[in-house]
Amino acid sequence: MTKTWKTYQPYALALPQTLVFLLFLILPILMIGLVSFWQFNGYAMVREFTLGNYTDIFTSNVYVSTYLNTFKYVLLVWFFCLAIAFPVAYFLAFHIQNQSLQIILFLVCTVPFWTSNIIRMISWIPVLGKEGLINSLLMHLNLVQEPVTWLLYSDFAVVLGMVHLYSFFMIAPIFNSMMRIERNLITAAEDMGASGWQILREVILPLSAPGIAIGSIFVVTLVMGEYVTVRLMGGGQSASVGKLIQTQIGSLQYPLAAANAVILLIVTLILVIGILRVVDIRKEL
Repeated sequence: MTKTWKTYQPYALALPQTLVFLLFLILPILMIGLVSFWQFNGYAMVREFTLGNYTDIFTSNVYVSTYLNTFKYVLLVWFFCLAIAFPVAYFLAFHIQNQSLQIILFLVCTVPFWTSNIIRMISWIPVLGKEGLINSLLMHLNLVQEPVTWLLYSDFAVVLGMVHLYSFFMIAPIFNSMMRIERNLITAAEDMGASGWQILREVILPLSAPGIAIGSIFVVTLVMGEYVTVRLMGGGQSASVGKLIQTQIGSLQYPLAAANAVILLIVTLILVIGILRVVDIRKEL
């Protein structure tokens, strides 16, 4: 009896987590996939099989342009998050020698997370609006004759808001990777006459790649499903798949929303798998 229990003990310990995983992740995804093949008669769902939802998505210029716009957001937000996160993480890891100060400065990066995402988005309105701080300054300096309208309720504002929200998701894993780099490697490179740029390119950047990959996965998955920032910062002028799904749910078009959700999930998984194929992140886990 004791021997049998020891054999099955690992499975028994994993059973609760497995059940939770199946109940709250796999089952909902399967239900969404099932609903995506149902029909919508304009008033309610009809449990009849159809491929019309997917056909509408792939043949509609509106849906295709919305997906392309979402990919544009993903690329821009990822680029700017990386451009901000890498120098910040590099500064914290290699230029701050005092560990206490290092921790304090890293915690400063988390300050925006002490408030809700909506409040952080709304806080940009008095800064970017037609009568906001930036436009007031530009007009006071006579740099423009009338308020700049593209600062708010535009793709620029959407990307800015997302970078504000998700840059820390890139900073944290890159900083963690840099802190694991053996300083002896950098010393050895310096002793061999390597310049600062060569050390960065040949030593620090390759060893930071797992952190960049993890941060990229965070940013890509978050931006792909984003709709709150698109709604608040875009002012109805910008579109994304997440906002599209939210609009379809609000109009009770559940089958079409489910089909978009399935496609969004598949595309996101392809992007994540692509990142994992390029960089091995197992050393970071």
